[in-house]
Amino acid sequence: MNDPLPRALYSASQVRDLDARLIAAGTPGIELMHRAAHAAWRALRRRWPEAAEITVLAGHGNNAGDGYLMAVLARKAGWQVKVLAVGEPTALRADAALALAEARAAAVDIEPWSETAPLQGVLVDALLGTGARGEVREPYASAIAAINASGQPVLAVDLPSGLCADTGRVLGAAVRADLCVTFIGLKLGLLTGEGPALTGELVFDGLQASAEILAQVPSSAQRLADEQLPRLAPRSRTAHKGSFGQVLVIGGDLGTGGAALLASEAALRSGAGMVSLATRPEHVVASLVRQPEVMCSGVESTYGLGALIERADVLVIGPGLGQAPWGRSLLSITGQCEMPQVWDADALNLLATGAVELPPRCVITPHPGEAARLLGCSTAEVQADRPAAVRALAERYRCVALLKGAGTLIADAEGRLALCDRGHPAMATAGLGDVLSGLIGALLAQHLDLFEAACLAAWLHARAGERMGSLGRGLCASELIPAIRQILEEQSPCLK
Repeated sequence: MNDPLPRALYSASQVRDLDARLIAAGTPGIELMHRAAHAAWRALRRRWPEAAEITVLAGHGNNAGDGYLMAVLARKAGWQVKVLAVGEPTALRADAALALAEARAAAVDIEPWSETAPLQGVLVDALLGTGARGEVREPYASAIAAINASGQPVLAVDLPSGLCADTGRVLGAAVRADLCVTFIGLKLGLLTGEGPALTGELVFDGLQASAEILAQVPSSAQRLADEQLPRLAPRSRTAHKGSFGQVLVIGGDLGTGGAALLASEAALRSGAGMVSLATRPEHVVASLVRQPEVMCSGVESTYGLGALIERADVLVIGPGLGQAPWGRSLLSITGQCEMPQVWDADALNLLATGAVELPPRCVITPHPGEAARLLGCSTAEVQADRPAAVRALAERYRCVALLKGAGTLIADAEGRLALCDRGHPAMATAGLGDVLSGLIGALLAQHLDLFEAACLAAWLHARAGERMGSLGRGLCASELIPAIRQILEEQSPCLK
């Protein structure tokens, strides 16, 4: 599978550090600016080969310098070119001022921005880039609004203006781009929060930064990429069901029995040696009809659950559990167990109340609302800084935390952070989290560690969503399960 983006993800300050190190190593800043302009110009022509006109909206930082040099390239190619200076050109300094001088020498038409200025051709957003601080102010907010209302194709230079490079938060207003060309280091905020909705097609150009320079600045996170994902070992021809663990799924209160059935089926189809289900007695028949391979036990209370737990290697608790006395009592027992566990859904909501404590060796899989309850803040605060939220969850609960949503994030208590940028909008439907929890349980049963299992599960789940989501809206969670099985076999073949 072709994946043109790098694995390392950086903050804005880290990319500025890399930029400074490139310059210190002998590459002039204006040369880097020329490389950026050429990269963006190439991407523009590939995306819109029939275009013959651009309007560059330029701010007053290095991002504006890239825009002025793009205008020079378009002018030399015979295109209709106009630069609308939203930032005062006289405020440009250093390399950006040199870029402005080149544009003037090439007779590029440069005019002051006004709300009545026509926006024609491909619009080049060279307003703010990674230099934005705080909420976007005027006149930039009006310029961004005009870009978004224009109906014209939009290329963002380095990052859509108004998008926080570190968190994916919108700083009051942000450009909605069709194409974004980003440089040197891939910014974390492009791939999580609101980043995926604003970036459009993402193109990366390293500006010829050497591996030696990149190695000098540790990245803040790693993007999950096929060639570097954890893999399950091939199975011996003498393997048996006991070699790959028994997953016990606990959940499915009255009215929500399907969630536990989805988690159980996902665990079975993802390679667990055996799968048991502890659920309401009313759901036993449905489980036997749906998936007779799952060993389903009806439990009225904690009586009898202990024996099921003793036989299990991994617990998955929460899908359809509810917060009534039945679910609370079952959760209270698992909180005292030491085997690897996956906590999801109402297990997390009960954890947030303080009614139970999270045992060691756990993966938690909250959506933003559940994460907010676990952290004692609002959902908006979680979404405003998803990387900080998932790190806080991992540290507070000493676990592996998987924060669901666009740009799913996985963190552990040791400081590792991974991001999954795959997925499909058709996945916005109920039940997919139950499938994910069962999948993680199966990978744990097959001897991956907590962080590896969470990372591989997030990627498999998202890739299955892409495959099935390509058929359109109306995706059912159960449809992901056979796709996950197929993709897992492609990624980690059962036999050598």
